[in-house]
Amino acid sequence: MNVSPERFPEPEVDSARATGTRSVVLAGGCFWCVEAVYKQLEGVVSVTSGYAGGTAETADYRAVCSGTTDHAEAVEVRFDPSRIGSGEILKVFFSIAHDPTQRDRQGNDVGRQYRSAIFYADDEQKRVAEAYIRQLDAAKVFDRPIVTELMKLERFYPAEEHHQDYAARHPLEPYILLTARPKVEKLKRYVADRLVRR
Repeated sequence: MNVSPERFPEPEVDSARATGTRSVVLAGGCFWCVEAVYKQLEGVVSVTSGYAGGTAETADYRAVCSGTTDHAEAVEVRFDPSRIGSGEILKVFFSIAHDPTQRDRQGNDVGRQYRSAIFYADDEQKRVAEAYIRQLDAAKVFDRPIVTELMKLERFYPAEEHHQDYAARHPLEPYILLTARPKVEKLKRYVADRLVRR
């Protein structure tokens, strides 16, 4: 995806700022890469890699990677809505974390487990997501249709421990260097003012 994040409009519809924490489950290809992006954002409390869209019996890496379950590799993003809105999280999802015009794949990762999806927890999350997709379509940000699926979250299954914080623990692994790192660098370039201060 070669669309500059500068072309993405600010969300016109967002959830109300509130206290406490909320979470949203996003699927955009390999969970290592999506996790690496969201761990950088101010207001994000935690990011957990895992699986959504299938059953507990097959929610493990080997089964999901086989492509025979209906899971997607996904991340649960827990955030403080007083510091970052759902709309801002979605803007990063569509502009940096993945390419929402690729069906059942992201780059060389092919299969339904790598689909683009938003697993919404409630009607409010669904409303905000639908509105932003309509806004992106109206602005003609992409030259291909957005294929992101909106699905009611039934359950999120955390992935095995060695998949958590994977990019940070394996920064020189070729896959991380070629796939996750460019997304993190793009995030730093375009939303530097929204990053966690280290």
